[in-house]
Amino acid sequence: MDICDLILSDHHEQRRMFAMLDDVDPADTTTLGALWTRLEAMLEVHAQAEEIYFYPELLALGERLRDTSEVAETKDAIGDHNDIRDGILAARDAAVGSKEWWKGVNDAREANDEHMGEEEHEGLKDFRQHVDLQTRHDIAVKFAVYEAENVTGVPVVDKDPQDYVDENS
Repeated sequence: MDICDLILSDHHEQRRMFAMLDDVDPADTTTLGALWTRLEAMLEVHAQAEEIYFYPELLALGERLRDTSEVAETKDAIGDHNDIRDGILAARDAAVGSKEWWKGVNDAREANDEHMGEEEHEGLKDFRQHVDLQTRHDIAVKFAVYEAENVTGVPVVDKDPQDYVDENS
């Protein structure tokens, strides 16, 4: 198991779930609601797992490499997670299938798409190049357990990017 592969697999599943929403008849709010409930839990649990297990290690990697880019990447990622959370909360406050609901869903999707692209080209690349396989495995195991233990979701709470970096550096 490799944290890079696990995160990429989650990203694939998130993209697939958003695509499933696109394929549902807009009048079928029962199906939309069920899919969104699963997807919003998946998004938040994934973000929390990254914040607990991946990003602290990325910050430590930056310190070892004497490279400040990991700090900037982490702050940006936490900001992206907050944007995703904002979309989730907006969708929760609206009737499933309504214009407001779709706006929240699409805001979460756009923030998530941006986040995944940046993470895949920056943080995960850095990990593959500079972190040994055993460490990547150890992080992946903890990450997978966290996701399994919280499959139904976790509280949606924004974090201050600077405070996060300060607490995890």
